[in-house]
Amino acid sequence: MLGWSHDYAHLREVTATDIHDAVAALTGHAHQTRATALRSLFRWAHREQRIFRNPTTGLHTGQRADQLWQPLDPAEITQTVTAARTPQARVFVALAAVHGARPGHIRALQLDGLDLGNRRIRITGNDRPLDELTHQVLRDWLDTRRRRWPNTANPHLLINLATAIGLGPVSAGYLAPILRGLPATVERLHIDRQLDEALATHGDPLTVAAVFGISHTTAIRYAHNARALLDATHVATPDSPGTPVPSPGERAEHHPGSR
Repeated sequence: MLGWSHDYAHLREVTATDIHDAVAALTGHAHQTRATALRSLFRWAHREQRIFRNPTTGLHTGQRADQLWQPLDPAEITQTVTAARTPQARVFVALAAVHGARPGHIRALQLDGLDLGNRRIRITGNDRPLDELTHQVLRDWLDTRRRRWPNTANPHLLINLATAIGLGPVSAGYLAPILRGLPATVERLHIDRQLDEALATHGDPLTVAAVFGISHTTAIRYAHNARALLDATHVATPDSPGTPVPSPGERAEHHPGSR
């Protein structure tokens, strides 16, 4: 954009040749990122009638290969568990690491999704048994919740000072100050737990889909990821740190969610 500004006074002067030259020398992720950004910009400009014709028409961004996740190192998981000192932080970590729940799903959980007496929890409509660790973590949080906000009408499991007077969930940045900078974020713990299940079942997508209540498409991605790791054919890239891949048996000794 800065380069074009030296030659053009308006975006409508940019041609398809300029677009081609801007992406031609790039490959892989860099090509896809720039092509996607340019296409998005000029689609907006055309929709808002800032330009007469869209020079990115016919521009292909290419299909990016699915990222191949490496298992978290046990020390990284331990670091996050240690940092989660508050009851609500422990709920996030336990549900992500043991039950493979995504951060948004954890924030959306409501009290009627818990059945502590029968040791059950419902996550995104998927009914799951509660292990002893998660059961105790939830009990500790509920005790804290009742003590701090005994009269709140908020139906969500997790609340804070701002949401206790309303009905909405906590914000997406709720845990940011607690887990900032750690390699094993809640999102990463969720991925690692589902990958762990795929490794333990030797890449069986049906089991992964049934255990976590996820789509078959997502389960197949985890299955492919697990098979690539088990075949030991993956070469680490900057996007997927090259930690050694332990066997499913070794993972079971360290991962809080292993069966």
